[in-house]
Amino acid sequence: MRRRRPGRRADRPPPAPVSERKQVPYGSWASPITPDLLLTRTVHMRNQMVRWDGEDLYWSELRPDEAGRIVVCHRDEDGAISDFTPQGFNARSRVHEYGGGHYAVRHGTVFFTNFKDQRLYRQERGGAPRAITPEADIRHADMVIDEPRNRVIAVREDHTTGAREAVNTIVALDALGQREPTSIAFGNDFYSSPKLSPDGARLAWQTWNHPNMPWDGSEIWVGELDRDGNITSSRKVAGGVHESVLQPEWSPSGELYFVSDRNDWWNIYRARGEGDEPVCRRAAEFGAPQWVFGQRFYDFSGPDEIVCIYSDPGGAKLGRIDLNSGHLRPIELLYTTLASVQVSGNKAAMYAGSSTLAERLLVIDLDTLAQEVVKVANPAHIEPGYFSLPKPIEFPTEHGLTAHASYYPPRNHGYDAPAGEKPPLVVRCHGGPTGSAGPGYPFEIQYWTSRGLAVVDVNYGGSSGYGRAYRQRLNGNWGIVDVDDCINAARYLVEKGLADPDRVSITGGSAGGYTVLLSLTKRDFYNAGASHYGIGDLELFAQETHKFESHYGETMVGPYPERADVYRDRSAIHFADNMRCPVILFQGAEDKIVPPDQAETFVEACQKQNLPYAYVLFEGEQHGFRQEKNIRRSIEGELNFLAQVFGFETADEIEPVKIENFQPRPGVGERI
Repeated sequence: MRRRRPGRRADRPPPAPVSERKQVPYGSWASPITPDLLLTRTVHMRNQMVRWDGEDLYWSELRPDEAGRIVVCHRDEDGAISDFTPQGFNARSRVHEYGGGHYAVRHGTVFFTNFKDQRLYRQERGGAPRAITPEADIRHADMVIDEPRNRVIAVREDHTTGAREAVNTIVALDALGQREPTSIAFGNDFYSSPKLSPDGARLAWQTWNHPNMPWDGSEIWVGELDRDGNITSSRKVAGGVHESVLQPEWSPSGELYFVSDRNDWWNIYRARGEGDEPVCRRAAEFGAPQWVFGQRFYDFSGPDEIVCIYSDPGGAKLGRIDLNSGHLRPIELLYTTLASVQVSGNKAAMYAGSSTLAERLLVIDLDTLAQEVVKVANPAHIEPGYFSLPKPIEFPTEHGLTAHASYYPPRNHGYDAPAGEKPPLVVRCHGGPTGSAGPGYPFEIQYWTSRGLAVVDVNYGGSSGYGRAYRQRLNGNWGIVDVDDCINAARYLVEKGLADPDRVSITGGSAGGYTVLLSLTKRDFYNAGASHYGIGDLELFAQETHKFESHYGETMVGPYPERADVYRDRSAIHFADNMRCPVILFQGAEDKIVPPDQAETFVEACQKQNLPYAYVLFEGEQHGFRQEKNIRRSIEGELNFLAQVFGFETADEIEPVKIENFQPRPGVGERI
């Protein structure tokens, strides 16, 4: 394989006309879809927030070219757009480590959490931010502004108590920072989503306790407030240990609504005591796992109508529910991913995207259905001939069950592969593990497919988007069902003649990285693997991880330490000597969710056994890479790794990654 000078990039030839398609091996196709295209003038909108303040629109965006800084942006009623968050500030919360719910706005005043010190700041339009909380190891998220009482209600995560775990509460903070905060809901392990009723007399919130995650079992409570804002009495409205409830919202008339999965699917309910019924019963999800604060799946467009986001295996959709009849009217859009909907007057704002349309901030006129694109995450234009469209597949898996995935064939309108060649296959397993692989704008997937690799994005048993029963397939079976389903997805495509059985790689981040490492060490199927900040040792994860996920394993694996034997049996670190193919690991040095020792202990095991591996550590990165240079290196590094292992030459000039203990063999892609 030809080595290129590290760091140098060749001038890429323009795509060949369709009538002059070149025959070039899979993996070696030239593509304009590059990390530079992804990162130049690009922002990330995933897990960000959209909020109206009258006619003014606010949103947040993550900027890789500013070291991953999150900026609150503002468009005024005249359409002028500006950054609200000044340089030197990063509006990012660390509550639950994943954050979200990082700002709130009312009458031109924004309250936001600053990443560096986790203090809560107040900022008027045109003014400088001013801290309203003291310097302390205390974090805030999910703020709601109680204007009549001149205070901010927020979720607080207190790390100063000296207890083994942080203490989570809902607190009331003086809006000027002149009085001590008051805890108004406390005693449980977790809190989220405080919401004030229109008259300010009631507060609703979500709460849950170990060992549940919010998508396993949670509750909605309502507290009665006195004139000073103290809770005089409270009661549970919905939920329990076997029901997931989320996003309490008050209607304009003061009725409480929420989302529940009590009938298998996350549907919207009206709170009416024991007789609660969904306002629109449907085999679709009007919610998603609450990994971050501040998610919104519905909002009121009037006293009798809800505008909502709902999803099924075909993707996300936008609709209007008549609250009198329960009738759902879809709003036809070109988009298959939607998030963070909020309504003001006759305007609905949200993030939107699809397989071929980059994420964007979208505003819809609910009277005319006219659409306005306010901001596009990546303004680069890519010819349609480079896009691979997802093909939903259902494939057989263990125990006679069926699982789901999206298959992306290689596609580049300038190239064909030589006759008889089958493409390498990249199996993608999403994180969570309670999460999903949606049909959005997956740059990384198009990066692979436009170079001649096939990709299958697997929604293994345990994924969200298919109802509670499908989500619970992974309970007690993490490290089994996910591993089986990913292999069976790949096997299905190989049997269909859509992939080269000797060039199959698996890749994933976080919990997906766990599936990668376990698949490589417990099964002899793959030819290569890439773990991005993945878990190699479940015992270490149970002992070291943060509060939010500290009992996650009890549901997914079993009680710890009582079933430490199961944790060891499901940990790749103990089976590294079984690995039969090269692996590459990417890791953030400041990751508090999956600390670097997870990757480093696995690397040490590979070193002792003289197994082929590559390890790339990124200084200054946490869980998930946010800095431009590191995002680029992780994308290009994985492609170079596969090129070395599978024996193809890339059309890109990429600095090679060093694979230790690796000698290319004549039988390319063979397991060692």
